[in-house]
This record gives sequence, structure tokens and C-alpha cells, in this order.
Amino acid sequence: MLLEVKDLNVYYGAIHALQGISFDVKEGEIVSLIGANGAGKSTTLRALSGLIRPRSGSISFKGENITLAPAEKIVKMGMSHVPEGRKIFAPLTVRENLEMGAYIINDRSEINRMTERVFRSFPRLKERINQLGGTLSGGEQQMLATGRGLMNKPTLILLDEPSMGLSPIMVEEIFRIIKEINAEGTSILLVEQNAQMALSISHRAYVLETGRITLAGSAKEIANNPQVKEAYLGI
Repeated sequence: MLLEVKDLNVYYGAIHALQGISFDVKEGEIVSLIGANGAGKSTTLRALSGLIRPRSGSISFKGENITLAPAEKIVKMGMSHVPEGRKIFAPLTVRENLEMGAYIINDRSEINRMTERVFRSFPRLKERINQLGGTLSGGEQQMLATGRGLMNKPTLILLDEPSMGLSPIMVEEIFRIIKEINAEGTSILLVEQNAQMALSISHRAYVLETGRITLAGSAKEIANNPQVKEAYLGI
């Protein structure tokens, strides 16, 4: 098992944000976490990548317990986190943003190789290589944030709301690229409010409601569940 989460509890002060959730991601999978705003999806990703500390429970990555590991160690183990809202470095160029994602790689030729790899998926970024991140469109910024997350050659990439605020055409493009990244061997944990799109490319899915996992199954099972259809798919 690539990632295994058991009975995870996270608090923000007195608020019990994650209430004993358990789930896993196998190698080569795209797994979606779907749920409404405030369900705990982003909190889950932040706990996995070491940005917040769980109160109890365990997180295992590549067979190693990383529950209390510092974020920089988790990155070095091969987990990348592309946060909600993109969080690119606006005053830096596209090239500089990508190189920030490769800070754990000391070999310049390897950094160049990974940059070219990103440009294969995101040719638009190559056209804007010397442009400042803050001058890119929303879709281009999402491409840059995802590309930056790929620069350290992750085994698992955590994607938080990659389609947020994007045009329908750009959403299609981003999801096409997510499938491509997965086909090349990177496992993906996808947090997404666009449940229909997320389920259409995922192998499995979990539904998170107010800090608890209420449903789990194959993406097809979840997409066909009447409650999910009503609550998240608008059917």
C-alpha cells in the first residue's frame, strides 16, 4: 500500500475537523475525496503533507509511519502537495517557480530534465517561461502549480481543487493532464468539488461529510449512488 491512513483525528482548537477517518491509496491509482465545503478535504491533505499535526491516528507512506514527520521529510520521500488556490510565487518567473519545486534536487541536469518533462504536459508554460507567475491567467497558474508539484518526481501527488475558478475548457484540459500524469506512473489523491469530473477519471473515491468518511467504493459505484447523485452531481 502506498498511502494508508488509519483513524485520523485533527482538531482546530475545539473544532474536531477530522473525526477518525481511514482510507488508502494504492500505487498507480487516482483516488478522489469528494464532499461539500468545510467537509475536511483540504484539512486531510494538509495533515498528510505535514502542514498540520493530527491529534491521533496514523499516516503511513511507503510503509513508513509519517504521522508526525516534518513536511520537508515527507517531500523528500516523494509526496507533493499542490494546494488549493495554487499558491504560486507571483513575483517569480515560470522557470523560477518550477525550480522552487525542485529544491531537493541538486543535479542541474536533472532539474532541466524535469523542467522539460513539465513542458511536455504543459506546453503553454514553455511559451511563458520568462513571464512572472502573477501575470498568468488562472488556468496557467494552475498548470504552473501542478508543474511545480511534479518537479521533485513525486510517487504521490496531492491535488487540492485543481479546477476551482477555471473555465469549462480549462477544466477539461487540467483533468486530461491529471490522467496523463497518472498514466506515466504517479499516484494521485484528488480533492475536488467538481465531483462529476473527479469521479470520471478516478479509480476509487471516498465521500467526506463534516469530518467523517460516509461512503467508499469504486468511482463508478460512488457516481451511481443515489445520495451522491443528489448531493454532489446535481442529478
